Amino acid sequence: MILAELRLAASEWRWPAIVIAIAAVAVLVWAYSRAGSQPWVRALCGLLKAAGIALLALCLVEPLFTGTRPKPGTNLFLVVADNSRSLQLADRGSRQSRGQVFQARLAEKSPWLTRVAQDFDLRRYTFDTTLRPVKDFSELSLDGQASALQGSLTALAERFRGQPIAGILLLSDGNATDLAGQLNWSQLPPVYPVVPGGGSDLVDLSVARVSISQSNFEAAPVTITAELEGQSIAGKKIVVRVLDEEQKEVERRSLIAPGGTEPLAQRFLIKPQKPGVSFYTVQAFLDGEDDYEQRPGRTAEATLANNRRLATVDRGGGPYHVLYVSGRPNWEFKFLARAVAEDDEMRLFGLIRIAKKEPKFTFKGQQGERTNPLFRGFGNNDDPTAEQYNQPVLLRVPPTKEEEQDLKGGFPKDAEDLYRYHAVILDDVEAAFFTQDQLSLLQKFVSQRGGGLLMLGGPHSFAEGNYQRTPVGEMLPVYLDRNISPSPPGGFRLTLTREGWLQPWVRIRTNEQDEEKRLTSMPPFKTVNRMDAIKPGASVLAQVEAAGGEPRPALVVQPFGRGRTAALLVGDMWKWQMRREDYKESDHDKAWRQMVRWLVADVPQPVEVETRRSSGTALPGVEIVVRARDKQFSPLDNAGVSIKVQTPDKRSIDLVAESSSTAPGEYVATFAPREAGAYRATIAVSAADGSEVGSRQTGWSVEPETEEFRTLSVNRPLLERIAKETGGEMVDADGLDRFVASLPNRKIPMVETWTYPLWHQWQMFLVAMICLIGEWGLRRWRGLP
Repeated sequence: MILAELRLAASEWRWPAIVIAIAAVAVLVWAYSRAGSQPWVRALCGLLKAAGIALLALCLVEPLFTGTRPKPGTNLFLVVADNSRSLQLADRGSRQSRGQVFQARLAEKSPWLTRVAQDFDLRRYTFDTTLRPVKDFSELSLDGQASALQGSLTALAERFRGQPIAGILLLSDGNATDLAGQLNWSQLPPVYPVVPGGGSDLVDLSVARVSISQSNFEAAPVTITAELEGQSIAGKKIVVRVLDEEQKEVERRSLIAPGGTEPLAQRFLIKPQKPGVSFYTVQAFLDGEDDYEQRPGRTAEATLANNRRLATVDRGGGPYHVLYVSGRPNWEFKFLARAVAEDDEMRLFGLIRIAKKEPKFTFKGQQGERTNPLFRGFGNNDDPTAEQYNQPVLLRVPPTKEEEQDLKGGFPKDAEDLYRYHAVILDDVEAAFFTQDQLSLLQKFVSQRGGGLLMLGGPHSFAEGNYQRTPVGEMLPVYLDRNISPSPPGGFRLTLTREGWLQPWVRIRTNEQDEEKRLTSMPPFKTVNRMDAIKPGASVLAQVEAAGGEPRPALVVQPFGRGRTAALLVGDMWKWQMRREDYKESDHDKAWRQMVRWLVADVPQPVEVETRRSSGTALPGVEIVVRARDKQFSPLDNAGVSIKVQTPDKRSIDLVAESSSTAPGEYVATFAPREAGAYRATIAVSAADGSEVGSRQTGWSVEPETEEFRTLSVNRPLLERIAKETGGEMVDADGLDRFVASLPNRKIPMVETWTYPLWHQWQMFLVAMICLIGEWGLRRWRGLP
């Protein structure tokens, strides 16, 4: 940038002045060349006289110095200071924390602040979770829970849009907690970051991230993965542990911290003791500092604020309703019902045929008798609900007395009755047991409602049950109309395939050796429906093998529409239970519970809840998305959705979700947390007529301080990027005076022009007279004419 330029006000006198100056110099050269004196005297006298004549000739053209400068009080200059807790850290070897360094530089009597106020409209701000204007920086308390760096700079740019901003002086460590997505900093005014120290040599161990994954493996259905990061702790022994909501230790591990910058991942397999939403705490600390929270000043770490994180586990969604349909009484239902009864989230409804339909002949029955002779003698001949001659006799086994009226009319005949279940299990029942409409309804139950279907092996299942060319046969993962080879004599041994080993719900033991031992100890099975081919997209998870024979599928699964189907081709799984030796813990029961859990795992509910974290804010808000469906499992509009949020301090806040414009049956509410901790929400949905649709629970955690101290090093790359993209530059904390002195010479939006008339200054004429008088005096002193 040109600071000033020389202009000639009387440029028309330019050539006369040059001619006069040249003529005068020529005369001087001629005169002094003939003078008799020492050469240096003649040269010095000539130079003095020539300089005086040149200055007088320059005055003829009226030289002016012109330039620009900031118009006082017109341009805005913003000084923005970070007020977050991360600035309480002190770099190694420094007696002052980073925040104290800033506080010293921001003292009200600082010369650089005074200089800025003289040339600019100075505005002062601090930020942590939000941006706040301040009168002076004595309000810088360094106790903010988060650093809204991106939001604060964006808010300033929006607030002063269209106004002249000379620049933003940003005093921060760059550890923002509200960064989101691809950022375009070029829309901001010039930003000049001031960086305090470095922090790369601080000792620190932190829980960087915690993720949750859930499976149907009963021994440990929840996996908590914790990623640990640290600096200056290579080779040190560290301890990681998981605590439940009562702060009781669930698991503890000790390990040696490796070198390098890669995070250290630790996986914890846990089994929640109760359904619904639970919160677990993952802690990490140096060995010997178990009570680090009680002695924060005596720990070797620079901070303890990042040593723990909350993990939210949601084992809700139930109760799940499972409909079991059997063509005959058998042992399978007994063991299945007993296994499922141990799961608080499962309800098994049994529909068991104890007698097939009997054709009615008048000569066989007694006069006036309409019901099946099986009921003779029980006094219910007049019961209109009792099965007739041409109807099968069904036994209903409800899970509770309150549900005795369920399935009163047999297998459901319409979607409203069937869709209240999450999964259907068909056990040794032929296709003729169902009407064509019921078979089509079962297909819609899986493909449209998203339910699960499991068919068990038996004499009347699969091809033996004539399911070929039926809607149910189309869903099954095995082909029923292919050539089926006869089953060899003898027993079948069950083994897992490679895909089966990868599915937690198929395994029973936690390690491969124990699982192999379990499979070896299982009894041989006699009843297996032999299928030679599976459908594309299906997976064989288990297979059976006879002595000297080839392996054949035993457990096959596949997705179908929105749901899933499975074929368990073994028809006498109950033998496994009969042969068990340990009566305290049954592998057979576990296998059934895990299989049923897999069937209902992803089945849509009448009410589903999703929580989304809003990015770009220091304290991330939560968007609660509720999806409601009616009894036909179509999107439910005009529903009433109420949300009750329980805060960490046990307060209750009521919200009302509004209908979303993006999808039918979707409702959205936004919650802005005000404090750190665990949050629970109970969602209740009612239809337009006031009837209850369902309710769900969800939960989330807010940990701004952990995010604030996620890294202790100054985020210099981010600050350098902001400075480069906005046209600013990095400023040293000790060089603020030099930086402010250079501000007027930078690109400023609003400037004024100044003019300095050089010819009108007495100093110029004084120099000319000194030159002329000096030449005259020297000439007289040396005796020159």
